[in-house]
Amino acid sequence: MSDRIYLTRDGYNRLKEELHVLVHQTRKEVLEKIAEARSHGDLSENAEYDAAREEQSQTEARIADLENKLSTATILDPKQIKTDKVYILTSVKLRNLQADDEVIEYTLVSSEEADSDLGKISVRSPVGRSLIGKTVGDKVRIIVPKGELHYEILDIFVK
Repeated sequence: MSDRIYLTRDGYNRLKEELHVLVHQTRKEVLEKIAEARSHGDLSENAEYDAAREEQSQTEARIADLENKLSTATILDPKQIKTDKVYILTSVKLRNLQADDEVIEYTLVSSEEADSDLGKISVRSPVGRSLIGKTVGDKVRIIVPKGELHYEILDIFVK
């Protein structure tokens, strides 16, 4: 049994759509590649066949991973998220205490929905783990691979 994962409705739907494409399209395409490679004769030296089998293995592993995630997912309703502390699905406005008071904003999400380009960071990332449970006004020291970050929490809200 794996850990429960928390997703937004959009995140859940994206995973469900990816699973649908893998099961109903990708799986068939890979089986066709295997059949085509098989038709070329000797499988012992058939790189095309080996590549198709590897693709099949990766596709089946991703399907199993998605089925597991979807079966253990809890869909969070942003309207029920509290803002007294930093929780999953809260957005947090931070002042970088090391960079001329630069202000940045992150939304804490599950690993499955993390996208740093959109400011969505995983609650399991070093920054996410350090922010969970903190309140407005808290100063946070975060150890990251490149060193230390120092932030002050300015605001906690739900988008």
